[in-house]
Amino acid sequence: MASSAPFNEPIGFIGGGNMASAIIGGLIRQGLAPSQIRVVEPFEATRTALMAQHGVRAEASAGDFLQDAALLVWAVKPQIFTEAAAPVKPFAGKAVHLSVMAGIRTGSIAAACGSERVVRCMPNTPALVGKGMTALFATAGANEQDRSRAEQVIRTTGDALWVEREEQLDAVTALSGSGPAYVFYFLEAMQQAGEQMGLSAAQARRLAVGTFDGASALAGASADSLAVLRERVTSKGGTTYAALTSMEGSGMKEAFIRAMLAARDRAVELGDEFGR
Repeated sequence: MASSAPFNEPIGFIGGGNMASAIIGGLIRQGLAPSQIRVVEPFEATRTALMAQHGVRAEASAGDFLQDAALLVWAVKPQIFTEAAAPVKPFAGKAVHLSVMAGIRTGSIAAACGSERVVRCMPNTPALVGKGMTALFATAGANEQDRSRAEQVIRTTGDALWVEREEQLDAVTALSGSGPAYVFYFLEAMQQAGEQMGLSAAQARRLAVGTFDGASALAGASADSLAVLRERVTSKGGTTYAALTSMEGSGMKEAFIRAMLAARDRAVELGDEFGR
């Protein structure tokens, strides 16, 4: 939906942590001048690192340097959002508000910022290496240009898709938001098994990571279902069949689905706690 042209308007960040830094780096790589970026970050060490790494303006508190921002990215911890929003609100009237915060719902953001032009998204940590997967939701008050601006910014960190209902972001949190941890969990197990079978830790890790990377690329490039792709690797009576039969006997798929539902339920709870 977004234009192919790079984002090229003033942009502000409230919070300058890892996700903000990933987005800032992506914007600069796509041609946005560091002088167009301004950050509110109360921690001196983080401000110093942002200025040294990206050459952007970073201040300890909000001020009129935010007034010309076409978009404000909210990247603070959810429990301090209300406190952080109060001093920003007087300078935020012209901006689209893009939240990368977990749990804070759009109604709370709109009320705290005094604007109905809100886009909420759920990114994940591969954004730090330009391989993020992010879902976005826009309020009715955000127009097509607002949505386009938000998507352009998020796509500097990887891929993106839109959801129609805000509650779907809880499912996104469970699937892709927490998903990198599931991948690392399986990679740990694969490395451990490789070591038990006589490979070095470095060899097992390289084989495991390369296998996940290649299989994901194949799934992304193929129109076939994931079941068909799995079946093509599985010959009855063969090694893969033995492994998958063991997994099925252990109830691994059902346990994994239950785990993701637990993550979704916790996302709902966090939204109830912080998103009022």
